Amino acid sequence: MTHAPLTDLELRVPGDHLMLALLGERDGYLRVVAEAFPETRIVARGDEIRISGPAVDAELVKTVFEELLVLVRDDQGLDMERVRRVIHLVNTDTASPSEVFTDGVAVGRGKVIRPKTLNQKRYVDSIRDNTVVFGIGPAGTGKTYLAMALAVAGLQSGSFSRLILTRPAVEAGERLGFLPGDLAAKVDPYLRPLYDALYDMLGPDETQRLLDRGTIEIAPLAYMRGRSLNDAFIVLDEAQNTSPEQMKMFLTRLGFNSKMVITGDVTQIDLPDGRASGLKRVRRILEGIPQVGFVNLDATDVVRARIVASIVEAYTRHEEEADRG
Repeated sequence: MTHAPLTDLELRVPGDHLMLALLGERDGYLRVVAEAFPETRIVARGDEIRISGPAVDAELVKTVFEELLVLVRDDQGLDMERVRRVIHLVNTDTASPSEVFTDGVAVGRGKVIRPKTLNQKRYVDSIRDNTVVFGIGPAGTGKTYLAMALAVAGLQSGSFSRLILTRPAVEAGERLGFLPGDLAAKVDPYLRPLYDALYDMLGPDETQRLLDRGTIEIAPLAYMRGRSLNDAFIVLDEAQNTSPEQMKMFLTRLGFNSKMVITGDVTQIDLPDGRASGLKRVRRILEGIPQVGFVNLDATDVVRARIVASIVEAYTRHEEEADRG
């Protein structure tokens, strides 16, 4: 019987304040790491963290603490969930957690929005690098919020002169024949999440000022028809509820010096009478075109209460079993 080689490693942490932040209240973060690597022994003493155990696991534990230390030095607040996400990224060897978590989008008032998972980081990078980006995934994965953060940042930096946010209002019929007041009253509940995100980033007063000036426009998708959207950052939310014709209409509104982000969840289609979703079809049509990016997010990217991720996973399993018959 062969045994994994054992090793002893140490990590020096200069300063009591850094050590306290790294270990957590009553060594809570240390215990989370120890539970993830039960074959190792971790002891914090003075300005050192000593790690002993199987060589591979000990190296992973040291890497976890090194990555956490980068976050602490960068004044990134740690919590149990962030520590678990760092452990997950180190275990899967897919990216440097500190590179993921120290990225940020400044949206004003000293507020910075940061990706919390690797896929969220990929999504943010894709929006920065491409002209049209599709963010596809379940509720709670930050698709809309991160897109709006980048839109607000682009507006404030002067990269774009206006911000246009839109959603299809399925239950309101998406008909142009309504009078404006009637339509506004009908679609307002569907646009409310976009207002809420803006209030969180900019505050109600600044949001209202920009809305009054027309710098920010929030409107149902039907209002996009016939327009050419130049010098704008445009976000289409809940795109799974667009028809293929609406999706084509929207994408062809793209003007000069503009960027589009389209978000949606193909498992939550509310279109009536079994109508096809434009979001489900668009990948087959556009994938491979330069400056068009697709990013998939999944249950591991849910950043709401942990139970939400469990619910998403349970529904995904149920639907996969149903598809198998």
